[in-house]
This record gives sequence, structure tokens and C-alpha cells, in this order.
Amino acid sequence: MRALIASGLTAILALAATAHAQDQAGQAEGTLSAVVGVKSRIIPNARSAATLGALRRGSGALIREGYVLTIGYLVIEAEAIEVTGADGRTVPATLAGYDHASGFALLKLVAPLAGKPLPLGDAASLAERAPAMVATSAGREGVSLVYVVSRRPFTGSWEYLLDSAIFTYPPVMEWSGAPLIGAQGELLGIGSLIVPDAAGPGTQSPGNMFVPIDLLKPILGDLIARGRAASPARPWLGVNADEVRGRLMVSRVSPEGPAERAGLKQNDIVLAVGGDEVTTLADFYRRIWLRGAAGVEVPLRVLQGAQVKDLTVRSIDRVEYFRERASY
Repeated sequence: MRALIASGLTAILALAATAHAQDQAGQAEGTLSAVVGVKSRIIPNARSAATLGALRRGSGALIREGYVLTIGYLVIEAEAIEVTGADGRTVPATLAGYDHASGFALLKLVAPLAGKPLPLGDAASLAERAPAMVATSAGREGVSLVYVVSRRPFTGSWEYLLDSAIFTYPPVMEWSGAPLIGAQGELLGIGSLIVPDAAGPGTQSPGNMFVPIDLLKPILGDLIARGRAASPARPWLGVNADEVRGRLMVSRVSPEGPAERAGLKQNDIVLAVGGDEVTTLADFYRRIWLRGAAGVEVPLRVLQGAQVKDLTVRSIDRVEYFRERASY
């Protein structure tokens, strides 16, 4: 890891020099003016409150006039959302769109905010060891210089899979919704997590995982027009699982979710989807998603204690599980 850090210093210093030159021309301030603060208050009895809390704070980025991109878990089941711009002004916002497959959320501002929208970059061309900036606020004090240490798939225990996530080092502590910005001032990703192994599985290299902005481009129009991607929603079971010694152990089932209703329990071991054995989260998810869109029945073979059982889970769209804000 030390060799990797040393090899990245030159690139980071080059980025710093570029940022300084832009600053001299007044361009850096324009770039950072797109960075906003996001604050949400969650509805009473929200299903996500137990794991994500009732008050959530993070960042986001203006990507076009009146619209802010952030990470979805900051605003899911929100009763009220506030966005604070570069000039310190705070305005209300609404959830314009959400995409569970990527994790992105799009906010619509109720009133205009100062700031120049960030252009969408090309995350696919972002190579390992490439330098970038993470911005958690519009001021220069909110900017951290990082570099990419790996591009690889990411599987989350909550039925979430990215084919090519962006992992950066060193870690940024205020990662939620933070824009990852390239040397030309383009938006490359949105902060999702802090991870212990950014450089690769099995490494001791804490860093951050960013959702690539390329996942937004095909669905942005749909999010604005209809609040979601046009493609059919993936089936969701409400299962959290971990890979343990070559087996998939259920760590949690969502209360009142499809898997719990079908009889799946914590500490069960998932053996197969239909007749197909699964030993990794990626295999598990792909086997589920191949069966069709949300609403399809998913047959599972599981080990409960000493018994092997066959369960059938009627899947749903993940969004259907969230509770809605009361309307008056």
C-alpha cells in the first residue's frame, strides 16, 4: 500500500496544481458552487429509521438548474428535505426521483439556489491511480484530494450490486452524497460508503466507494419525468446476507418484508435459487433478477438449523416497502 501511495503522490500534486490554476482563473469557485448540503427529517415509523436514523445529513451536487443529485439513503422516507447552497441559503426540496439499482436520488429544489451545475463526466474512463477531488461543502475547506485505487464490482448485503464501483484513498469521513470531481470540474460519482479495503479484497486500505455517474445518464430523463427508471423494477426480497466461509448466511430479514412473510429467518443459510446453487452475493442477486421483474415468485432452498427447506418468496418492488409521507 505504501508503494501505491507513493506512486499516487505525483498525480495528486498535479491535480492540486491544476485546481490552483483554476482557482486563479476563478473556475474552481464555479465548480465548488455546485456542491450543496442535504438534510432530511424522516417520517415517523419509517422502515429505514432503524438502520439509517431519523435525521440524516450529507452532500449533493447541482447537475442542472433546480435539480440536485445525492445518494438515496439520505432522503428515502423523508418527511422534509432541505438543501443549503454555496452562499449559505437554505431552501426546501422534494424527492423528484429515486433509483434503487444505482442508489441515486434526484432532488427538485422548491426555490432557486446560487451555483453553477456540474457537467456529467465519463466515469468509465477514470483509471486506477487517477487523481480526483471529493467535495463535502462549497468552500475550499470542504475539498479533499484523493486518487482511485480500484475499479471493481461492489456487492452490498442489502440486495445491491454495482458492476464497476469507484474506490478512492485516503478516506473522507463525510462521504454521504459527496461529489467526486475530476480535474476538469466534471462530476464522476456520488459518495456512498466508507470501506476497509478500497485497494482490493483482503487489503487493509480504508477508503470510500463512489457510485459512477455513468449509471445516471441513461435514466436521468426518466427520473425527472416520472420519478424512476423506465425499465421494470428488479425483484426485491428483503434479505440481508453475508458471505461466510463459502456460504450465504442471512444476517437480517426486513420486518414484514417478502422474505419474512415466506418464512426466511436470521441465521438461515441460502443454498440455492430454484435449482441453481449460490455461494456469493453476486450469484444470489443475479439468479433472483434473472427470474423476471418485481412481483415474480422466487424459489429458495435454505438451511434452517438442521433442516433443508424450500421456500417461495413473492418479490416486490423495493420502493413499495417504504412508507410514504402523509398528505393533507
